[in-house]
Amino acid sequence: MKTIDINCDMGEGIGNDAAIMPFISSANIACGYHASDEDTMKRTVELAIKYNVAVGAHPSYADKENFGRTDMHLPSAEVYDLMTKQIFHLDRIAKAAGGSLHHVKPHGALYNMAARGKRLASVIALAVKDVSDELILYGLSGSHLIIEAVAIGLRAANEVFADRTYKDNGSLTSRSHPNALIEDEKQSVQQVLQMVKEGKVITVSGKSIPITAETICIHGDGKQAILFAKKINEILNQNNIVIKAIT
Repeated sequence: MKTIDINCDMGEGIGNDAAIMPFISSANIACGYHASDEDTMKRTVELAIKYNVAVGAHPSYADKENFGRTDMHLPSAEVYDLMTKQIFHLDRIAKAAGGSLHHVKPHGALYNMAARGKRLASVIALAVKDVSDELILYGLSGSHLIIEAVAIGLRAANEVFADRTYKDNGSLTSRSHPNALIEDEKQSVQQVLQMVKEGKVITVSGKSIPITAETICIHGDGKQAILFAKKINEILNQNNIVIKAIT
């Protein structure tokens, strides 16, 4: 039977974590650099454990002012340091709550820059592996994040998006474009089913391109995040696709 992971970015102060958590299988928890604080991280980890949702670190550039969505060009050593600090921080919180860290998914600009840049991706992958080689690195499907993780023997999960559109090269449409976000329930569900069942996605130009889907992201700050989580969970179950964290 086919399985798929549903992940969501959480602990970002949006206020909908408790409503979304029952419908997902892994949570990417903000580590304080783009959103969150110590208390929020603790509460979000405890919520994930309550619903048997895998706990993941969601590290970012230190950029609360822009929610971590502004490109930064930092030395490799600085990127390595900001990654390991955030992962270790959430790992300590998870262990104190009786859980464990399952994966790491970079946030925002850090994620997108690493998806298209080999150097940054390699630094991130090394940082994750140095914290623990049992962690899974979530990255844009087929991107440098996946390639560089696999190259050093780190497990990687090809991530696809329920609420974002794609360009012909498999990258996400920039948020600066008006058609970057998917806010229509039917469009989101159709895209998810096509990616999971057929291994394809329709780009903004109308082209069908191949895509590998191992984990589906729903952005917690999306306008329709709660609705999308419920509906996607429901549709996948109706199609006999088991929703579970990657093991």
